[in-house]
Amino acid sequence: MNIYTKLASIDVGNHIEKKGNLSYLSWAWAVDRLLREDPAANWEFHDPKFFGDTVMVSVTVTAFDKPINMQLPVMDNKNNAIKSPDARKISDSQMRCLVKAIACHGLGLYIYAGEDVPTDDRDPMLVFEEQHLQSLRDAALQGQDALRQAYAKIPKSDVKAAFWEKHGQALLAAVA
Repeated sequence: MNIYTKLASIDVGNHIEKKGNLSYLSWAWAVDRLLREDPAANWEFHDPKFFGDTVMVSVTVTAFDKPINMQLPVMDNKNNAIKSPDARKISDSQMRCLVKAIACHGLGLYIYAGEDVPTDDRDPMLVFEEQHLQSLRDAALQGQDALRQAYAKIPKSDVKAAFWEKHGQALLAAVA
């Protein structure tokens, strides 16, 4: 599987933030996930461009040796350009632009297409294991309380319950 396909198949739904009628992927989570996939990934914000009293921000994200440039106007929660935005509005838009550029590498791109859930033909248990098994193993090594806390952070689902049926005893056995 190529890296774009791998990133595009990740369900980012639990990391989406809502503001007004718009959905945003948490920039902190997107950066973390990108760096887990490509520790050499980097980005560069460019100087904002002014169009009258509105502002356009841009960033180039280089991941997997591929630079992708994105731009985004400084907007309100109705997707209207903000006139004379302050530094905070510009900074917030830069972070949204960063996520948009990361999305062009595959992670969460479906948010911009208006889709609710990515298409993933793989077994849901396999996807869940890819997303959570290693972090739960790491938590188990820190003790039962750490394991409980890590497991509690995972949203409830049928797959989560089936995962515990399959791996719970082994995880408990790994508790330090």
